[in-house]
Amino acid sequence: MSLTEGMPAPPFAGIDQNGNHIRLEDLRGKKVILYFYPKDDTPGCTKEACNLRDNYAALQEAGYTIIGVSADPIESHKKFANKYNLPFSLLADPEKKIISAYHAWGKKKLYGKEYEGTLRITYIIDENGIISRIIKNVKPEQHADQILGT
Repeated sequence: MSLTEGMPAPPFAGIDQNGNHIRLEDLRGKKVILYFYPKDDTPGCTKEACNLRDNYAALQEAGYTIIGVSADPIESHKKFANKYNLPFSLLADPEKKIISAYHAWGKKKLYGKEYEGTLRITYIIDENGIISRIIKNVKPEQHADQILGT
């Protein structure tokens, strides 16, 4: 069954680039941007992360906590976050438990070849743990605007 707006967000737990344990249940009372991206330090993923970084103050002002998720290991996340001064958590999900729970794994195309990988998709989760929005057509360089609706 696919996830839809208005449904409870699947619970998740993970470790970020700084060794912090992050769980959805600990984020109750906060609005969460849970964004899935294919790979650290690749062109599209870097543009997306830097767009969120550059608009971090506005997103925080709107009450959002930002969490990125990819299948990369913690050490890769640490290098990526340090290189681009990313002020938010990046969860390592090498076993793809969170990625699978949020249906962020699927068929992709690159240069005409089909393969499976992490999809670029964002879930906005409200203060009560309910999915309020799903952004499937993520534009890496305008992602904060997509979230804020500007």
